[in-house]
Amino acid sequence: MTAVERVAAAYRAIAAADRAEVWIHVRDEAAAIADAAAVDARLARGEELAFAGATLAVKDNIDVEGLPTTAGCPAFAYRADTDAPAVARLRAAGAVILGKTNMDQFATGLTGTRSPYGAVRDTRRPELAAGGSSSGSAVAVALGIADLGLATDTAGSGRVPAAFQGIVGVKPTYGLVPTQGIVPACPSLDCVSILARGVGVATGAVAVMSAGNDPAGRGWPLQAPLAATPMPRVAVARSEQLDGLSEDGLRAFAAAVRRLEAIGAEVVEVDLAPYLEAATLLYDGAFVAERYAAVGAFVAANAAQVDTTVAAIVLGAKSIPAYALFADRRRLDSLRIAALRQFDGCDALMLPTAPRQPTLADVAADPIGVGRRLGTYTNFCNLFDMCAVALPAGGADGRHFGVTLLAPAFHDRALYDLAHRFAGEPAVVPVRSGARGPGARGEPPSVELLVVGAHMNGEPLNTELTGRGASMVRAARTAPNYRLYRLATDPPKPGLVRVDPDDGVSIEGELWALPPAGIASLLAALPAPMALGRVQLDDGTESVGFLCEPFAVTGAEEISAFGGWRGYLAAAAAAGAAGGMAEGTAVRAQPTR
Repeated sequence: MTAVERVAAAYRAIAAADRAEVWIHVRDEAAAIADAAAVDARLARGEELAFAGATLAVKDNIDVEGLPTTAGCPAFAYRADTDAPAVARLRAAGAVILGKTNMDQFATGLTGTRSPYGAVRDTRRPELAAGGSSSGSAVAVALGIADLGLATDTAGSGRVPAAFQGIVGVKPTYGLVPTQGIVPACPSLDCVSILARGVGVATGAVAVMSAGNDPAGRGWPLQAPLAATPMPRVAVARSEQLDGLSEDGLRAFAAAVRRLEAIGAEVVEVDLAPYLEAATLLYDGAFVAERYAAVGAFVAANAAQVDTTVAAIVLGAKSIPAYALFADRRRLDSLRIAALRQFDGCDALMLPTAPRQPTLADVAADPIGVGRRLGTYTNFCNLFDMCAVALPAGGADGRHFGVTLLAPAFHDRALYDLAHRFAGEPAVVPVRSGARGPGARGEPPSVELLVVGAHMNGEPLNTELTGRGASMVRAARTAPNYRLYRLATDPPKPGLVRVDPDDGVSIEGELWALPPAGIASLLAALPAPMALGRVQLDDGTESVGFLCEPFAVTGAEEISAFGGWRGYLAAAAAAGAAGGMAEGTAVRAQPTR
C-alpha cells in the first residue's frame, strides 16, 4: 500500500469512527495527501524511510508547524512556527500527520476528561474514561486510525491510556527525546512518549525521535546495555501491596507474572513501599510547584477559561514554600536509595500500569481522588529516573488490563528486548554498530565483536557477552586468511590465527554488539592466550574479534577444515569423541580453502 493510500484510508477511518472528541484539530485531507505523495516520491528515488506512510496523531501540547497548539485550552492557543524536534524526526522518517489530539488540559491529569473539547471515551465502552492525559492519541491508535500516537508522559500520561486502550506505550529515559516545542507541565520530569499497537513500531519510533545530539538532552552512557539477559531477573510487588486492583485484576496480574516465567525470567517479590510513597510526592508534595512555574501565570490570569480541576491543582501549588521542595527532594533521595536496594540484582520491575479503569461518572464524582489513584504505579517513574514500557496483558472486570515494565535510566534497549519477549513479538532489531558516540541514530553506543567459538550463542561462555548487555547482530564469516585451532583450555575453545591469504580459509562466527564499557571489561578479564584485535570479514569490512597468540597453537590440533567451531563439534560428536571435547581427541576432515 502506498503512503497516499494509507493516508486516504486513515481519513475514511476518521469519518467512520465518528469520534469528534478524539481530535482538537484534524488536518486538511488534501494537505496530508500531498505529504504522503512526497513520501511516495522519496521512496521512488530510493530513500530508506523507517516510517514511510505511517499515520501520526499528535497530542495537542506538541508543536506542529502551521497548526495551533492549545494544550487543551482554547484561550492558550498559538500557531506553531516550526515542528517540535520529535515531530520533525518522525516526519523525516516518512510519517504523515493526521492532526492534533485531545488531552487533559495542560497535561494535568490521567483521566482524559479534563478538556473543554469533551471527555475522551474508551474505544469499546463509551461509559468508561479513556485515560489521560494523552487520551486522544491513545484512542486514535486503538481505533486503528493512526499507526503512531505522539504523547507526553510526566506522571503516566503515556502509559495509563495505553493500558486502558489495550495498546503499547513507551516512555524513554528522561532527556533522550528532546522536549523543545512542547508546552511544559513539569520541565524537569516531562518526557515525550509514543503509543502504538506493537512493541516494535513503538520502540522504533523512539529511536527515530532520539536520533540526535541535543544540547539540552542527555547522551547515552558507554555502559548502556543493548539487550536483556537470556534469563532476566524481574521484580514484582507482593499482591497485598497492589492497592486498587479488584480480584479480577489480581488474577490478571498473576497471569502476567506467569507469562514472565514462561519466557525464562526469574521472578522475585519486592517491597513496593518506597515506590508507592514516592508516587504520592508528585502531586501531594512540593514537586507540584513546578506546574505553577510552567503555566501558573496564565492559569491565574485566565482561571474562568481553565478546567476547574486543573486550575485547582495548578493554583494550589503557588503557596508551596521553597523549603518544602528541598525537604521533599531529600525525602525522595532516601526513597530512591531504598527502592534501588529493593531492585538490586534485578533487570526490571513489573507492575500493573494502573488500578481499575474508571467510568466517566466515577471521574465526575471524585475528579481529584480518581486521578490520584490512577497514578499509583506510574507517578514515581520519572522521579526515580526510570524508563518504562506499558504492555497489554489481557483483561479484567470487562476492561483492558495492562502491565508496565520499568528499568533504570538508559536501560531502554534491554527493557525493549524484554518487552518484545513478553509480547511474543520478534526480537529487537539488532544494533548497527561502529563504536558510535552517544545519541547517534537514537541508539546506545556499541562496538561489534566477532566471536568464533565458546562465546557464540548457546556455547558455554556466551554469558560473558549477554551478562555485559550484548546483543547478537548476525552470523558472519571471516575473510579466507585465517586458521582455527583447538586449544587445550577449560572449557575447550578454538584459537583464531591470521595467516597468508594463500594459506587460509574462511571461518564461521557471529557478530555481537557490546556496550563500549562491556568490551573494556571483557578485555580486562580475558585470559591468555586470547586477545582482541581487528579481524577481516568476508564482506570486506573489519571488526574487533577474538584472536589467539601464535605461540599457543604450537602442537595444537588444527580444525580449520571444519569451517568453524560448530562444524568441528558436530564432527566430533558424530565420531563419538566424548561429545567432541575430550583432551587429545583428533577429528579428521579434508582440508578446505
